Amino acid sequence: MRTSFYFFSAVLLLLSCTTTDHVNVEETDTSSPPILFDLDQIKERGRLTAIVDNSSTSYFIYRGQPMGYEYELLQRFCEKIGVELEIKITTSINEAFDMLNKGEGDIIAFFLTVTNERKKKVAFSHYLFTSRQVLVQKKPSGWQKMYTAQRDKHLIRDQVELIEKKVNVRKSSAFVQRLRHLSEEIGGDIIIVEESEELETEDLIRKVLNEEIALTVADEAIALVNAAFYPDLDVETPISFPQQIAWAMRKNAPALLYATNTWLDEIKSSSLHSIIYNRYFKVSRNMLERAQSDFSSISGNRISEYDEIIRQASDSLGWDWKMVASIIYQESRFQPKVQSWAGARGLMQLMPATGQRFGASNLQDPHQNILAGTRYLQYLDKYWKKHITDSTERTRFVLASYNAGLGHVQDAVALANAFEMNPNLWGNHVSEALKMKAKPRHFRHEVVKYGYCRGEAITAYVDEVIKRYEQYCQLIE
Repeated sequence: MRTSFYFFSAVLLLLSCTTTDHVNVEETDTSSPPILFDLDQIKERGRLTAIVDNSSTSYFIYRGQPMGYEYELLQRFCEKIGVELEIKITTSINEAFDMLNKGEGDIIAFFLTVTNERKKKVAFSHYLFTSRQVLVQKKPSGWQKMYTAQRDKHLIRDQVELIEKKVNVRKSSAFVQRLRHLSEEIGGDIIIVEESEELETEDLIRKVLNEEIALTVADEAIALVNAAFYPDLDVETPISFPQQIAWAMRKNAPALLYATNTWLDEIKSSSLHSIIYNRYFKVSRNMLERAQSDFSSISGNRISEYDEIIRQASDSLGWDWKMVASIIYQESRFQPKVQSWAGARGLMQLMPATGQRFGASNLQDPHQNILAGTRYLQYLDKYWKKHITDSTERTRFVLASYNAGLGHVQDAVALANAFEMNPNLWGNHVSEALKMKAKPRHFRHEVVKYGYCRGEAITAYVDEVIKRYEQYCQLIE
């Protein structure tokens, strides 16, 4: 009977612990088992897929150009290992882990805190830098006229003051785990409100600013950047010691981990890492402008000041306007007065004869230039539609023709036929035939009418326009 009593008491104790303790979402591993896909397979595929989030430091679009601390580092790492970079965005950390293990991504380049719980799921790189977690709260009204001591009376400066206070943080973030530990350390309950994983940390910071919530937590590096944007925020109260910020990979990808660590050690020992870090984490006029601009995916939803003209012109073409915007960025960086060495002018870099043919008398006028450029694209699309029915495939032929001229792409199709490649497929077929036109024995071939062509530059142009378009689609509604 005594044994039964102890057993029954133990069961009750276990049940009571289960029902009263909070379950940390991070500790509930629902992710898929990791696939076997390491550096050799990534190199064979020719592409590294990075999982990132959209924030003012990690990855964003500004005036049509992809930017960000993680983005710049990833680009350089891909150059080092000789592959292209593909970006995938998610705001959910748990989803990012699942995507990684399923093979939908190869590396997580979030602002990711290293924790023992996360080490059970993924392999972390050497840390990029360290950052504390800090409390984000709004300064009192009229704080500018107060002494520091007066202002501090209205703010939480001692972590013990967090007892019975609501703190809103993103579900499954490291902040949840830290606040639970802090509750134990200070001997009282902090009321942790777990917000949707779809919200960014910066979304919650803005909620504090707008007084929708009272408190949140952020990594100090991000908090300081946002406090510079919004001086009414206070981010001076730490709730943790410095923690490591690193990238994550599958545990069964040791070659990728080794290559990443070797490269990180190399770049961190140079001045380049400091330059990139300071660009996004040290406050400057450029940073403030980016954060507050309508042309930034952080705070706005526009690519350029010509978006409305591009939208209207793209309707007649039947293309997503963001593809035309990507072309314009590639051609002119949205500068309407620019002129090339060859005489191409304006936003879409049209030659005067082409502009006149498609209705533009003044190529420096943005409206005329964009309208003429999209009419030219429509003309090229109509031509290739007779040969290539698949619209996605046809777009590549249109882009190449826009960049190099229709004749050179017609030559590439003829060469593809002559060398038993598929004349209706771009990748590894017509694109390769176009590159062949840089060699005398090919540009002098009997089927070639338009002679020499730097096909490598044209195929790169097509790839860059499409890649940027895909980035626009992820960040611009």
